[in-house]
Amino acid sequence: MAAELVRGQNHPLSQMRLEIRVAAGKPVVAAATLGDEHGRIHGVAWVAHPGTPTLPGLEVSKQAAADHRLAVDLDAMPEAVHRVSVLLALPLGGDGPARFGAVAAPFVAVTGLDGTEVASYTITGLDAESAVVALELYRRQGAWKVRAVGQGYAGGLAELLTDQGLPQATHLAGGINEAVAHGLARSVAAPPPRTPDADRTRQTATPALGPEGSGSTTQGASGAVAPQPTSPYGAQGTPGAVAPQSGYDGGAAAVNPPAGDQHAAGPIDYSHPRRQTGAPPQPAPSAPPGQPVRPVAGDATGWSMEERLYNQVWGMFEDLARTMAAYRSAVDFADSRMGKELDQALSDPRSRIGGQGDAAREAAQAKHAQLVDQARAALDRDLDQLTAECEVVEPALPPAFAGWDNPVWHGYRVPMEIPMALRLGDLHLPESPELRIPMLVRLPLERGLWIDSGGAESLDGSFTDSHELRRLALDTAVAHAARLLAVYPAGEFAVHVIDPAGSAAQALVPLVHTGVLAAPPAVGAAGVTDVLTRLTQRVDLVQMAVRGGAADSLPPGLDTAEQLLIVNDFPHGFDDRAVTQLRYLADEGPSVGVHLMMVADREDAAGYGPLLDPLWRSLMRLTPLPDDHLADPWVGHAWTYEPSRVPPGSHVLRQVLTEVATARTKHR
Repeated sequence: MAAELVRGQNHPLSQMRLEIRVAAGKPVVAAATLGDEHGRIHGVAWVAHPGTPTLPGLEVSKQAAADHRLAVDLDAMPEAVHRVSVLLALPLGGDGPARFGAVAAPFVAVTGLDGTEVASYTITGLDAESAVVALELYRRQGAWKVRAVGQGYAGGLAELLTDQGLPQATHLAGGINEAVAHGLARSVAAPPPRTPDADRTRQTATPALGPEGSGSTTQGASGAVAPQPTSPYGAQGTPGAVAPQSGYDGGAAAVNPPAGDQHAAGPIDYSHPRRQTGAPPQPAPSAPPGQPVRPVAGDATGWSMEERLYNQVWGMFEDLARTMAAYRSAVDFADSRMGKELDQALSDPRSRIGGQGDAAREAAQAKHAQLVDQARAALDRDLDQLTAECEVVEPALPPAFAGWDNPVWHGYRVPMEIPMALRLGDLHLPESPELRIPMLVRLPLERGLWIDSGGAESLDGSFTDSHELRRLALDTAVAHAARLLAVYPAGEFAVHVIDPAGSAAQALVPLVHTGVLAAPPAVGAAGVTDVLTRLTQRVDLVQMAVRGGAADSLPPGLDTAEQLLIVNDFPHGFDDRAVTQLRYLADEGPSVGVHLMMVADREDAAGYGPLLDPLWRSLMRLTPLPDDHLADPWVGHAWTYEPSRVPPGSHVLRQVLTEVATARTKHR
């Protein structure tokens, strides 16, 4: 299953011959550099670019284009090469954009030679940069990995290559731009219309891109929305999927016949009507001068409203992370500056006594307060804007993205398609606890979930007794399971429960009484063995069928729906064989549709020692109470996670599960 990377995240590579596919929406220059163990490039011979497109084990495109395929053979890399950096740059000159902030976010995917996606990365957060290190393949302890980088440079290729240690960076950047200029016009020209039928296809597709419309889409195995091969919209910045090979430059040159002339050509703007790219957004005509434009739900790129909302939520997360990083950096600078000024002022013993020392301290403290106040004012301005956007976006979210208190659940109906993502809770930072960003994870789940029922001090300093904490953990697990059942089409998701001691009977009432469980909760050692054996056999059968290319030869009685196993009170009732089976399901299950949700305290399994460390690391840890355990590799924030709870006294959970059970009965 393909890994969707975020900035700074890495993923192992099991294949040595790869393709790196780029979809940028606008023509970009693709290049690559070879680096040593320190990431330094030793000369122009270590750079593959349109003027020199081939190096040992590496080949890049010869011209600028909206879509690229770079060929990589890691086995053919020289021994001195430990890092391969993939670079993207906007071509200089011409009428094209001069900064990445004016175009759709570039999408980069690492695939096998057969097109199977290994890892992908959508490069978001770019603004004035005209060149970017998209990702890097690096060698670590004899194995190769890919890391999402997304490091942009406003100074273009020259600044980027200089940063990588190339002495001739400016000269080489000029040579690359000169090589690109020779083929630029040829690379971006749109093919002329050939037949009236082709014209009619483009004309009828155009209205589908209104504020509520979308192009023709399909739902891929990775949960990403990808355009059909017949889509005329080119590579309009669709995140999460490699854009189809199209001759159209993101709709920049297509057929737009005026009234009375079915064959005249003209430009069509395929961007979202409220998408704020290019020049800085201007106030709406009805807004007072100097006031920002009122936020709009779905104001992001995407082929459907669901995808636009998903990208908008992700953008809100990045905006909050960025503005908070800037604020913290400013405060740290003010602190260090004040300390330095005090040290300098008081280094002379004569200034420690009398008014001179007091004046120095007051001046340093005044400067410190001024800097902090300025940083706080900028932070408050950004927080106000994000808060206004949250207030608009939250009510517009579909059930899969919405909290349990959202009125959208009261009109819930079982969906016909699997959504892009699922909400598992909210994220916030200590400086702005009231601003909550939905925590969305892509579907199908790539990792199991661990609801930590272990006792710990809460963020407010209070303690929750172990019995209450376990109850909250079970309630959280039931709410997550109900949400998963609710967002899948009827009959395409099944839930199993292992409760060896029967201690979760009260918490499982909503699942049991509505009849949405695949079978009654398994109790005792025999129940544990039965469920684990059946699911392990299912994983083995599906893996053999997929690897053998015979997915249609599975046994007739095999349930092909996605499976979720909820395990309570681990390791009670588990012997060594059952523990081994559980680890196998955690490692191999997600790739064939078997997912794990553990409700457990790690200390209860401490007797196994380091044997279970890989199990805990393979699961996404969630907590039943707010906890700041989620680290952000991009800017280093510790985000506070808070689960999405059903409001006290609400019957929305039972109502949704009843609807799921009814739809499942009709489906059979």
